Amino acid sequence: MKYALVYVLITSVVLMLLNIYASATTRELLFQSKQSSMQDKLEMTTSAFSGIDILNRSNVTKVIRQIGSLNSTRVMVTDQSGYVLYDSLDPMRQVGKLALFPEVVQALEGNDVLYCRYEQGVLEGRAAMPIMYYNLLIGSVYIMEYDTELGGLISSLQENLLSISLGLELVVIFFSAGFAKVFSSRMRKILESVHVIREGDYSRRIKLRGRDEASLLAREFNELTDRLQESEDQRRQFVSDASHELKTPLASIKLLADSILQNDMDMDTIREFVGDIGNEADRLTRMSQKLLSLSRMDSQTDDDREIADIGETAARVVRMLEPVAAINRVSLENQTEPGGCVLIMEDDLYQIVFNLTENAIKYNKPGGRVRLTLTRSEEDWVLTVADTGVGIPKDAVPYIFDRFYRVDKARSREAGGSGLGLSIVHDMVCRNYGTISVSEGEEGGTNFTVVFPAFDVEEDQA
Repeated sequence: MKYALVYVLITSVVLMLLNIYASATTRELLFQSKQSSMQDKLEMTTSAFSGIDILNRSNVTKVIRQIGSLNSTRVMVTDQSGYVLYDSLDPMRQVGKLALFPEVVQALEGNDVLYCRYEQGVLEGRAAMPIMYYNLLIGSVYIMEYDTELGGLISSLQENLLSISLGLELVVIFFSAGFAKVFSSRMRKILESVHVIREGDYSRRIKLRGRDEASLLAREFNELTDRLQESEDQRRQFVSDASHELKTPLASIKLLADSILQNDMDMDTIREFVGDIGNEADRLTRMSQKLLSLSRMDSQTDDDREIADIGETAARVVRMLEPVAAINRVSLENQTEPGGCVLIMEDDLYQIVFNLTENAIKYNKPGGRVRLTLTRSEEDWVLTVADTGVGIPKDAVPYIFDRFYRVDKARSREAGGSGLGLSIVHDMVCRNYGTISVSEGEEGGTNFTVVFPAFDVEEDQA
């Protein structure tokens, strides 16, 4: 509303200035028209006296009669001394008297005089011009006009301009008030929705039509609340899933501990139960570490990236997992070569390769194979981790990167899985401007393909 009032005030001032300018321009044009008319009359009168060397009452009266009516309120002719020889207003009384009008005095000094003024609905014009005989001043002509017609026209124009300005101001005020009311109503809707969102209700949406700033703000607000709602749903789902996953090993540990305390067991049984407790504790530890990895990813920035070699990282991962592959009777083949440089957080790259390779080993068959390959595709490096394991059902493929999702929960628990590994890998890949996809292998099993933009070190240095 405050801005609308300012707008009305500025508009009113502008209209007032326009009215003043239009009025002044119109008056000036009418003045110029009147002066031009009087100038023509003076020139015609003075030219009529050409060839006369001395002015007197007789020849002046004769010339004026020949000219005829000039349609002027007053016409006066004086000699070179300023004495009146002819006066159309009062010829009996004014003839022979000294004309002391300022216009006559200036004309007798050899100057042309034109003067107009408007007052109380009357346009008054005064003009005088010297009468010359071969560069010798012999008298002057003075014309005065009271023009009520043009004066009325000026008055009428001023009144019309004033009426138009007042009408426009009223229209501006009306529309401004309406605009302010509508805009305030739209802004109130937005503010009310902001208060509702602040209380934690992310389901509120603003419905505003149009293409103005308020509508744009409403659309941006709705998009923001959509993201907040999505984030809130993910947070709640994550908390629910995390609570459920943590509850299972904790319940197992409590059950095993109660069994040891409440029952008489031989030492072998106690050792077995204690071993199970240790396994559940290890599972809790792995799950906690993965949850911390997810939290740490949210706080990392682009400044942490560095040049890393996929081939060298894959070699280190293979060396670390060879004992695990041997235990599971799975052959591990590394067909990558050093030189596949990418710009990435090195810990992320190691975690990505490690998780994919470890899963390929754990969910494989005895006598199966895991193969790592690295190829160049135009401006990208393509890392493929292929296995000949149990594979992934087609209906489960869209969900394998969701947090806490497991294709076979029983088998995942046996392998020590928490349902977070692939979700962490997916987030790490996307955060480093890469893509990850999954497909069925040619010999069965699963192929995970990770693509990163190539970073050509030699070219950049050159």
